[in-house]
Amino acid sequence: MVPSTTHPDAQPPELDLPALRDWLRAQGLASGEPRVQRVSGGRTHVTFLLDVDDHEWVLRRPLPGHVTPRAHGVAFEYRVLSALAGGPVPVPRPVALCTDPTVTGAPFLLTERVPGLVVRTRADLARLSPTERRTVALAMVDVLADLHTVDPDAVGLGDLARGDGHLGRYLRRLGQQLDRHRSRAVPGIDVLRVRLAGSVPAPSASPARHGIVHGDYRLDNLVLDDATLAVRAVLDWELATVGDPLADVGLLLAATEGVTASTGSAVVGNGFGLAAAPGFPPADELAQRYAARTGLDERDLAALRWATACGYFRIAVALEELRTSGEPGRRPDADLVRGVVEAGLTTLDQMGARQPRE
Repeated sequence: MVPSTTHPDAQPPELDLPALRDWLRAQGLASGEPRVQRVSGGRTHVTFLLDVDDHEWVLRRPLPGHVTPRAHGVAFEYRVLSALAGGPVPVPRPVALCTDPTVTGAPFLLTERVPGLVVRTRADLARLSPTERRTVALAMVDVLADLHTVDPDAVGLGDLARGDGHLGRYLRRLGQQLDRHRSRAVPGIDVLRVRLAGSVPAPSASPARHGIVHGDYRLDNLVLDDATLAVRAVLDWELATVGDPLADVGLLLAATEGVTASTGSAVVGNGFGLAAAPGFPPADELAQRYAARTGLDERDLAALRWATACGYFRIAVALEELRTSGEPGRRPDADLVRGVVEAGLTTLDQMGARQPRE
């Protein structure tokens, strides 16, 4: 989970509307004068609503000066959306890709705008009734299960696989991210890292353990139908890969369980701590529903506990990164991060391999 924030040193770009208009005309996409509104920005990308002629599109492009390797590139995201469009997983319809950086200052992606509800904050969640929260939770799990049952080869994404060992690579990347953003001592975080490294689940031949991984599947990356609360679109695919789907599920379950010990029922944006909201099912119920839909067996469910602990580690790393690069008013305190780490260690204890905490 990567908390949404704008890097303080990365100012949102001002789009060159005449250049954008000329490009749209050259592509035969629109002839009128485009109107844009900036709607969100993270540490890598900024998103605009684009209104031109009778079209409502979303324009997504990197922040100025941001290096965009494959895993963060709009061309990669366009490829993934194109592969998934029209399938069982709802995604925004890709409209066009511009690789010419002179039009807006960087390559950009155009998709259809999918109207609906996006739950980003505790206040958004509070507006839903307990029954509605349960509906949302089950829809989240079902759509994730549908994604993981898509055959990567059948949609042209099989080449994203890097062989066995996806969970180990995932953990190592998180550790490298932590090392880049260390700014204080966090009790237990290195113990959690070491224990995770010493208990990575073995690769599995089960089809349920190989599929398309979203990479950042969470509540505020979903557009919900205003009336039914069904998932209308899954957003932000720049971290997608092909590997072990337990990485997605573990992160979702960790974010659902949240921290209920020393920090109380904390909700830190992005759906963290959802299980504390009345009506939201506990993580174990969600795990069982996912397993029934995808065919995970008991051994896989044991591995899912590891993935959930790794999800807590990822949340802790993301919070530490937010402390060093986020807006001053949104930097998490040490108690919260310690609570996340403790939840990860407790989850490993539940696997039956109890080890010293220090």
